[in-house]
Amino acid sequence: MKILGLILAGEKGQNLGKLTNKRASAAVPIAGKYRAIDFTLSNMVRAGIKKVGVLTQYNPRSLMDHLGSGREWDLDRKNGGLYILQPYVSEASQLWYRGTADALHQNITVLRRGDEDYVLIGSGDHIYNIDFTPVFKYHLSTSADITILTKSSEGYDPAFYGTVKTDENERIIDFKEKEKENAGDKINLGVYFMNKKLMMDLLYSTVPNGKYDLVRDVIIPNIENLRIMSYKFSGYWRNVKKSLIEYKRTNMDMLDPEVLNELFSPQRKIYTKLKDLAPPKITSTGSVVNSIVADGCIVSGKVYNSVIFRNVNVKAGAIVDNSVVMEGSTIEEGSKIVNCILDKNVTIRTEHSYIGYEEPLFFEKWQVV
Repeated sequence: MKILGLILAGEKGQNLGKLTNKRASAAVPIAGKYRAIDFTLSNMVRAGIKKVGVLTQYNPRSLMDHLGSGREWDLDRKNGGLYILQPYVSEASQLWYRGTADALHQNITVLRRGDEDYVLIGSGDHIYNIDFTPVFKYHLSTSADITILTKSSEGYDPAFYGTVKTDENERIIDFKEKEKENAGDKINLGVYFMNKKLMMDLLYSTVPNGKYDLVRDVIIPNIENLRIMSYKFSGYWRNVKKSLIEYKRTNMDMLDPEVLNELFSPQRKIYTKLKDLAPPKITSTGSVVNSIVADGCIVSGKVYNSVIFRNVNVKAGAIVDNSVVMEGSTIEEGSKIVNCILDKNVTIRTEHSYIGYEEPLFFEKWQVV
């Protein structure tokens, strides 16, 4: 079975505010040394997919720098490999992607010229770890036209997600995309598996007619015509672009050993861009409690319940509590941050204190406060 992987990574993630001013939501840092896209990309590679296209358009520089040639994911290969698919100017078109279906349609040549039989579509800003092989087998055994990953809506706000209703055989019989009224008790996880020829036919019959969204304009109108099956996923799953609170919550979830062991299982590795850095150093005046501290860090202060990215310096007398501190940041002597998110290379000056209450305080890249 030859499968083409396509990752939708073009969104700004406007609900993340200044965190995505200079990066796509798929490029937001997660869990000390990863980017959001690492999870979907690693899931695809472990499933034996050797050709992956990343569809991106908003501020792609950070994302492209992270992905490089795809070497860390074993995608720097002669046959297949990693493709960055951006909108481009031609004599026929000068359009940005107008929606998910339009993004796929503008890259129809990649589909047409490849020898793959199936297409697996995922999102670059979803955090989960899955073995896709049972999904492929389920798709074939149920004679599905399209298989969609779903999850129980318990613990999620259905208003932010598409909801689906299934019959006794797990066939989807109703689907509502981010509407006030729910279709059922499952949410759509944004992962779609289908025959490549079928997808091309659906795109050709939809996008030229001015309909550009994969869910609203392609899948939902064909619920009665096609056999669309639900594959229920029971593991950990988060969408980091939903809000800054959700982004911080996802990082904080990594401090739960159960979540950490599921996401970073030795049997299902998550790959990322490597950097040659020394192990973290905790000095005689420093202490770390229930936290992630990445390579290159020097901790001389106190760190509690926090995620500390690479090359962070927490100086003597400083306190970091319930916070996310990204690469290259410095918390100087006697400072205190509680419920904060520090983007890259932020400096908290000596003996300054910042506390977030209902929402985390956010500090932009290179900010000195």
